[in-house]
Amino acid sequence: MTSRFAFTIAATDGAARTGSIAMQRGTIRTPAFMPVGTAATVKAMKPADVEAAGADIILGNTYHLMLRPGAERVARLGGLHRFMGWDKPILTDSGGYQVMSLSDLTKRSEEGITFKSHLDGTRHLLSPERSIEIQRLLGSNIIMAFDELVPTTSTREVQAAAMERSMRWAKRSRDAFDGGGDHAANNAIFGIQQGALDEGFRKASADALIDIGFDGYAIGGLAVGEGQEAMFGCLDFAPGQLPADKPRYLMGVGKPDDIVGAVERGVDMFDCVLPTRSGRTGQAFTRTGPINIRNARFNEDQGPLDPECTCPTCTTWSRAYLHHLVRAGEILGAMLMTEHNIFFYEMLMADLRAAIAERRLKAFADAFRSRYQRGKGE
Repeated sequence: MTSRFAFTIAATDGAARTGSIAMQRGTIRTPAFMPVGTAATVKAMKPADVEAAGADIILGNTYHLMLRPGAERVARLGGLHRFMGWDKPILTDSGGYQVMSLSDLTKRSEEGITFKSHLDGTRHLLSPERSIEIQRLLGSNIIMAFDELVPTTSTREVQAAAMERSMRWAKRSRDAFDGGGDHAANNAIFGIQQGALDEGFRKASADALIDIGFDGYAIGGLAVGEGQEAMFGCLDFAPGQLPADKPRYLMGVGKPDDIVGAVERGVDMFDCVLPTRSGRTGQAFTRTGPINIRNARFNEDQGPLDPECTCPTCTTWSRAYLHHLVRAGEILGAMLMTEHNIFFYEMLMADLRAAIAERRLKAFADAFRSRYQRGKGE
């Protein structure tokens, strides 16, 4: 029987690593990009098409699913995999970020966060124990510890207090996970490093998480408006503070060039809503930079979105047709654009894995950045 969680590094190139995570629901090739299925769906895509694009794992969201349709209901219906028709691994985030960003906060305490639903105003308490319970009810394969996120612009006192509380919550999350019986015996939990952009705070957070012990470690609190230069500055030290023999997950990142730079710095896993959200608004990612298909210059362009892409969208339909669909507000436009974007992200990860394995990552990354940056804004 496959181990519940086994991370193997097959090759390295500088700080970058390529390998795999073996779980009972399948193997996750790393570096990995996880399409975001916030509300039990990767928007505008069927699960089979997400898998065909190359995804080994998707992400579900605790906050949204606890509010609608409800974790207990999903459990009664057989769990998230059966509910949405996805058989491969699922990672669920803890809900902490959404509570902070979407809800009408009413109280933040050592117990947890009391908030009002953005849907109907009902009041809820999300604590480390409740977050883990929801993720277990959903049937998550990789559960995230509950943490407290504060802006990188907060005072040092606020940043330190939030990091320290997150570490106390990490221990409670770990204890709640370990009490999960068969679910805990067959699945995994990741801790989340916090500390804003401060190297000392990040080190203290990493040390606390290592002392508790997790199957993998996430780098949280980035991609929240600090900019790529500041994020990369933090990633120059944060991944190295985490165990080398465990996967490192950079939460909420990001743009293609963000991912390339983070892989160079030792990150193994990523998620972001950007490829699906952009697909619904007419933006396509290509090797020569993002393009806005709504632009009038594409109205008679018979070429594919990306001449080097082999996805079904690029091999079947023209930019002119996609321009028409998106401008007309046709649902098919969002579907085809999203399919291309997910395929693009998964192909980028495959290219990164191959470059690391062949020890040519720097050449690949430099060439990718050069082409991608030149095309930005066209």
